[in-house]
Amino acid sequence: MANTALIIIDIQNDFCPGGALAVGEGDQIVSAVNAMQADFDVRVLTQDWHPSGHSSFADNHAGAEPYGLIEMPYGPQVLWPRHCVQGSEGAAFHRDLITDTADLILRKGFRAEIDSYSAFFENDHETPTGLKGYLRERGVEELVMVGLALDFCVRFSAVDAAKLGFKVTVIENACRAIDLDGSLAEAKADMANHGVELING
Repeated sequence: MANTALIIIDIQNDFCPGGALAVGEGDQIVSAVNAMQADFDVRVLTQDWHPSGHSSFADNHAGAEPYGLIEMPYGPQVLWPRHCVQGSEGAAFHRDLITDTADLILRKGFRAEIDSYSAFFENDHETPTGLKGYLRERGVEELVMVGLALDFCVRFSAVDAAKLGFKVTVIENACRAIDLDGSLAEAKADMANHGVELING
């Protein structure tokens, strides 16, 4: 599958059970994701990579609680528990995830003033990460996405990729969701509306 890339999103310790922003059963997708990797010629891992002063951390806002909403210059922003701080154990990939076959590890969320759910754009939907250019230079036309969390970083990556003209498939059983106030149903509808195919692999 030379023109198809596997995009493995944020399978990091802080998003797995015991982590600062744990996704239920997040660690249970690792073996399935590992098994898929040999089927793809292009493999990209994304890694949430926040400075300690990141604006999306609730504890950087006086009196704010995790999972509350604030208004940022680029729109509404969920405030998260402190997670995936650069160089921390929480930001490291899950110990069982195969990472040494990755063609590219893309770090995102490293700008303190803006969050980045998508692998393609910051949350202003304008500032690119460079992933589109990398994939186009590699001749990639189709993407298969797996990882954490289905209703946030996977969703926004898939929708952005579809908008950019890639054919996108999300392997639902190789993802897990946070499901914050109905975010899972909203994410599935959003992906479907943009032509993203959700399947069980």
